[in-house]
Amino acid sequence: MDTAGGAGRRAIIFHGTGGNPGVAWYPWLAGQLSERGYVVDVPHHPEVNVEPIGTFLPKVLDQHRFDEHTVLVGHSGGAALLLAVLEHVQVTVAQAILVAGYSTQPNTSEEPVLQADYDWDAIRSHVRDIYFVNSRNDPYGCDDRQGRAMFDRLGGTQIVRDDGHFGDYNQEYDTFELVNRLIP
Repeated sequence: MDTAGGAGRRAIIFHGTGGNPGVAWYPWLAGQLSERGYVVDVPHHPEVNVEPIGTFLPKVLDQHRFDEHTVLVGHSGGAALLLAVLEHVQVTVAQAILVAGYSTQPNTSEEPVLQADYDWDAIRSHVRDIYFVNSRNDPYGCDDRQGRAMFDRLGGTQIVRDDGHFGDYNQEYDTFELVNRLIP
């Protein structure tokens, strides 16, 4: 099934709220990783941050395979989804990168992707290497304070930029060299 080189490396890139696999830097990153031998999945999950996480998460877990060679990348609502995924997977994945991620209400919008609380120890035990990439000037509140709150609970590496939301309907962000360099 896996055609990647090495040990069957795979990457899953989760888009944000209202997004799809063809926007922002997702197709570019998928291409970069494919060239390096990853089997890459950029699923379309229009239910991200629309359907409550309690009913949405089991569908996500059933649709994807996770193992010790899996790299997870999530943007915005997709990054918030990764927290629930990491809490509930039954393996320890290689890496997770949460771009413009958040674990608490970042603004006044409803956030059905968020759980009421998290088992931070379970999340920490299910990922070997975790990064939080946030901006100080994120227009939706998915900012460096959100990244710091997750970093304080999980460790890993926090990277703070001044790059808005790292891609949105009014912010072109067709490539993302930083995230590409973080993935071995």
